[in-house]
Amino acid sequence: MANENLIVGLDIGTTKVCVVVGRKNDNGNLDIIGVGVSPSTGMRNGIIVNIEAIIKSINKAIDAAEMMCGREIHTCWTGIGGSHIEGINSRGVVAISGQRRGSREISEEDINRVIEAARAVAIPLDRQIIQTIPQSYIVDDHPGIKEPRGMIGVRLEAEVHIITSSATSAENLLRCVNRSGFKAGRCLLLQALAAGRSVLTQDEKELGVALIDIGGGTTDVLVYYDGAPYLTFTIPLGGVEVTKDISTIHGISMEIAENIKQDEATCWKPLLEDDKEILVRRMTGQAPLKIPRSNIYAIVKIRMEEIFNLVKQKLECTGLPRPLSGGIVITGGGALLSGAVELATSIFKIQVRLGMPIHFEKIGGLIDEYRDPSYATAIGLVIEGESRDRNEQNIRETIRPPVTSNREHGNSFKELIRWVKATFFG
Repeated sequence: MANENLIVGLDIGTTKVCVVVGRKNDNGNLDIIGVGVSPSTGMRNGIIVNIEAIIKSINKAIDAAEMMCGREIHTCWTGIGGSHIEGINSRGVVAISGQRRGSREISEEDINRVIEAARAVAIPLDRQIIQTIPQSYIVDDHPGIKEPRGMIGVRLEAEVHIITSSATSAENLLRCVNRSGFKAGRCLLLQALAAGRSVLTQDEKELGVALIDIGGGTTDVLVYYDGAPYLTFTIPLGGVEVTKDISTIHGISMEIAENIKQDEATCWKPLLEDDKEILVRRMTGQAPLKIPRSNIYAIVKIRMEEIFNLVKQKLECTGLPRPLSGGIVITGGGALLSGAVELATSIFKIQVRLGMPIHFEKIGGLIDEYRDPSYATAIGLVIEGESRDRNEQNIRETIRPPVTSNREHGNSFKELIRWVKATFFG
């Protein structure tokens, strides 16, 4: 998966494509050594509408990242998101495989079987499962077990959170990556999960926290309880809608409207220190336009309130098992809008903070330059990719057969004979 210990995260969004390159240092920790960003014009609400445009954006972003880090990129961990993503909770149950009651120790095989049983849910033919995340296990009616491996029991249940996506959307995303000349990872990773990996603390996940990732075209929401995902959904509105509102109402280009949003806009009135007028150039031949900041505030506040209220309504309709004691974390490019945290706090009536990537992770390199919510997903993809690579390496080392001598083979054979006699004959 890695080239010269490189781990690459590729975040393809509605407004931009972001690539982050990580590398393991001599201490085994991650260093961020390259970042590339390019505008994205081929995606709408998380769904690809122009494959060629996305391919060009991917190539530009990866070229920029290669230029910065001085390495060639061949493979990458790719995130998937958008309005077609859905999450469901499921439960599976199996009998623990053991010939005798005293030998019914839960093995890796038992855990894999119960997760497969939980995955056996009916989904439409046009959808596919992209991730299955265990929430907790139940061993002989004892709930809340996080790691059942090695325990003794006769019945194993698993509660899991299943992420599904449109099969065609996932296939088109992989096609774009492959046609760009790169190899996607062994699976697509949910963008919201990647963002959560980089901005949420373990304590927040255990207490119960809602991550609100405000992207360009969509707002992805992921709720954690007891350290595991519990609820996933998407609101088909994002930062682009705010820009469109400014552009449409004042008859200015999207580029100029985006600059105004970033430099002058706020959605929280106490931050509107003055009502100075913004001088905006228009098309050739037209006089410059003067727009009061209070006017921009009114436009932006209405749209941001709509996004947060839609999230709140969805959370209330779902019926969460208990309050979000860990609060709410907002991240993504839309979270950088002035006053977003304050407005969200007034709507949700609980603690809200800005999610800065890896504020708690031991990661070095260029991270100070890119400690920004708009990079949360791409950095999270690097962290998750490195974790999966490390876990697979540990598994390979664990199952590698030991080198034994002939005498050891003889002793092992005798032990096998004793076990067969004890198990089946007495």
